[in-house]
Amino acid sequence: MTSLTNQPNKITLIKSGSFKLNDLSKLLNVANLKSDMAEVSVTNNSNALTVGHFTMSPGTEFEYFYDSVEYKVITKGKIVVRDTDNVKYVAEVGDILLFSPDVTVIFDAESDGEAIYTAHREAAADFAPQA
Repeated sequence: MTSLTNQPNKITLIKSGSFKLNDLSKLLNVANLKSDMAEVSVTNNSNALTVGHFTMSPGTEFEYFYDSVEYKVITKGKIVVRDTDNVKYVAEVGDILLFSPDVTVIFDAESDGEAIYTAHREAAADFAPQA
């Protein structure tokens, strides 16, 4: 997988909506989940970075385990998450959700928003933008 920083141009503009997002209900096998995402590698060295776009609409919650640092900047609406102790975090436009490594996060069914995120890992092939 080629990273964004290995491109011939030294400046890369990623226009809103330029990634065709993946349906997470299919990728995570969660019925009625209304969430989409796509990600690409920014770098692919030992300090790998990934950037992506995440959306979620009200419907079904889902759980995700983070094994690396990731932060989401909320760009539209709100994203609601809980930890395994059921502590709730409501992130709205301009807020940042920071996930430390080795944490399980529950994305709440009331979420209705979008975020841009950066993760300190290589991009997952399953989440690559659709062709």
